Amino acid sequence: MLVAVLAGLALWLAFPGHDLWWLGPLSCAAILLVSLRSTWRGGLGLGLVYGWAFFVPTLSWSGTYVGKLPWFALATLQAMYFAAMGLVVALVGGRLLRSGRPYAALLLGPLAWVAQEWARSTTPYGGFPWARLAFSQADSPLVRFAALGGAPGLTLVTAAVGAALAGLGLAAYRRRLLPALGAVAVAVVVVGGCGLIPLPTNGDRATIALVQGNVPQAGLEFNAQRRAVLDNHVKGTLTLAADRPSDLSLVIWPENSSDIDPTRNADANAEIRDAVAQVRAPILLGAVLAQPWPSLSNASMLYRTADAKPEVYVKQHPVPFAEYIPDKDFYRHFSKEVDLVPHPFVAGHSRGQFLIDSSEGQFWALPTICFEVAYDGLLRDEVTHTTDHPSLLVVQTNNATFGYTDESVQQFAISRIRAVEHGRSVAHVSTVGVSGFVNPDGTTGRISTLFTPDQLVGHPVLRTGLTVADRIGPMQNLVPTAGLLLLGALAVRRPRPARVESSRPLLEKETVT
Repeated sequence: MLVAVLAGLALWLAFPGHDLWWLGPLSCAAILLVSLRSTWRGGLGLGLVYGWAFFVPTLSWSGTYVGKLPWFALATLQAMYFAAMGLVVALVGGRLLRSGRPYAALLLGPLAWVAQEWARSTTPYGGFPWARLAFSQADSPLVRFAALGGAPGLTLVTAAVGAALAGLGLAAYRRRLLPALGAVAVAVVVVGGCGLIPLPTNGDRATIALVQGNVPQAGLEFNAQRRAVLDNHVKGTLTLAADRPSDLSLVIWPENSSDIDPTRNADANAEIRDAVAQVRAPILLGAVLAQPWPSLSNASMLYRTADAKPEVYVKQHPVPFAEYIPDKDFYRHFSKEVDLVPHPFVAGHSRGQFLIDSSEGQFWALPTICFEVAYDGLLRDEVTHTTDHPSLLVVQTNNATFGYTDESVQQFAISRIRAVEHGRSVAHVSTVGVSGFVNPDGTTGRISTLFTPDQLVGHPVLRTGLTVADRIGPMQNLVPTAGLLLLGALAVRRPRPARVESSRPLLEKETVT
């Protein structure tokens, strides 16, 4: 249990905010070793404790302004997936280990990591794909593998390095030199091989501006300061207009930059259109639309000109228990707080894609809103359906409700992984920070600080090609999960009894088996 706690805390330290990425594989190695040598009950308990030790500090931002109950409930739900992973490793991996198949037992660990993350990224209510092992590796040499296997593949190779280290531990415990050297060789080959994967950095360029308007006050009350938030982003845009680059193609505002519905409020509409006229470039902004009433829509709106009708993308993955309450009648038995969300956000059903004109030609701006960046399929769907022109990934988010926590840098790291995965630049903009441009190889330029008004002008690379990860799509999860099932079948298969022939004539009624 002590090892599980320490391993969980080590995994937390691997994530942004502490950035000790190399602790990720070490954490995987530690929990794999103790789980393989446990009973199924022990594996279940170890996985749960490991999950608590990791998720409680990593997701502490979720309770910043809403209290400890939602924070610990979310951490416990996520830890239960780790418990299931520990059960599988102990039950199946332990059997493989005892039957003389140590390499199969070690391989089980990386495969179980991918299957576990796939499960918690899709269930319940669409899943919660935050704090995945891959998202701790934005500064690691392993990050380049995301171009081949996406986020699931990056989780796989990170856990594979951990499995190699676990193999080194087993070999050292048994005092076997060759297996120890083999484990070291596997780790070196995986890390070195990933470091050699080429990443694209060439392509067309466009001049893009990000406006981080800031909010009057951190916390949930930003919603009561809607006009001030809109005014801040207009003011930032006017500041940008005063020193406007000659070839500016697009200005991007974050999620919730206009929580006053500009399609229903004449003042907000006029203010936005004036900003478009002043900066003389299209503005892509985040807005809350009071439609279809009495529901709401979390939208990304493109104002091409001061007179044009805005084009709209609606968020496809509203956050359960935040933007809407699923099964409200059921959860009302546990808390009356569910009624604090009287107007739920509805999901959009069309991919986000806006065709933008630039001095070097047209390009696609592909928006995702806030937590959507953590879902594997959304950006991949946008990228693979817009290969006729170069494209730019746009992440619009609002981190005001999480204060000065690590949530902002955790999300920015996800954008860096997505850049490598899809071979695209990312324009990541928040109401309060952090905001910045990410290159297709995951590197960044200047990054804004939290709760500070800022305007960033960049010249991101725009590309059209598809990565291997884009082409294989869902196979990133399906193949490792299929491998896990095959190892499970291997573990439960009973060996056939051997028949030994005697070298002498058998006596009457004598048999040899």
